Amino acid sequence: MPPPFFLRSRVFSPPTATVDWQLVTARDPGKVQDAAAFYGPPKAPFTLSLLGGIDLRGDGGVDTDSLLVNGKAVGLLALLAVPSVGRYLRRDIVAALLWPELDQAHGRSALRKVIHAARKTLGAEGIVSRGDEDISLSPGVVWCDVDAFTRLADGGFLLQALQLFRGELMPGFHLAECLEFDRWLEDERAAARERAAAVAWTLAQRFESDEHFSDAAGMARRSVRFSWSDERALRRALGMLERVGDRAGALRLFDEFARRLKVDFDADPSAETLAVVARLRATG
Repeated sequence: MPPPFFLRSRVFSPPTATVDWQLVTARDPGKVQDAAAFYGPPKAPFTLSLLGGIDLRGDGGVDTDSLLVNGKAVGLLALLAVPSVGRYLRRDIVAALLWPELDQAHGRSALRKVIHAARKTLGAEGIVSRGDEDISLSPGVVWCDVDAFTRLADGGFLLQALQLFRGELMPGFHLAECLEFDRWLEDERAAARERAAAVAWTLAQRFESDEHFSDAAGMARRSVRFSWSDERALRRALGMLERVGDRAGALRLFDEFARRLKVDFDADPSAETLAVVARLRATG
């Protein structure tokens, strides 16, 4: 039976915004065509999905299950793909993260075995070496949703980026006895959530500016749902929901936030947040 981290990605619906995504780049129509290389179907023979689930698919029905059930192989792919595909990492760093119980020589030996297994699935050019020390995941062989999300966001294609953010980075995945790897993954999860929240909030502001108030409200709510512990983000969203005439939605969002805060952190909203909510209730 596959281990718990063996999570096939589901097909996700696009965001709920009703405005055509080209509206977002209307001020620079040339960007619409430029985005296609990132937003369209990946051209690489392998598709690695890490947002909202863990999945690896290959052209022509290539068997990837044997790689996905190997926790250290999945960890290796993650280290090489997050936050971007194509950068080089030193073998000693990767080995220390994935085999902390081994000395350097045995750790490098274990890493060579996993690289060999990965190349059996991805092909000889899937993981490339630079000298004897550095390894990288080839962007010509593997397309990864995290990498595409980052590049789209950096390029200003915000709604397209958000459509790729289908959920938590590698949900439920961890490697026993690999504490530094798990810390790295938690840091990357937090960074991805913060980036998604920032993208959603920027879109909310743009929709509000263009008087697409329903879409602005939807994006404001999404920005909070990416960052449940950020009360400043909540108050900011409550203010926008009030401005666009959705006080009821603002109060529902606060109630949802307060429940999550209690469950996740055993904490209550601050006095500043409660004052904002009291004003919303009084004027509703």
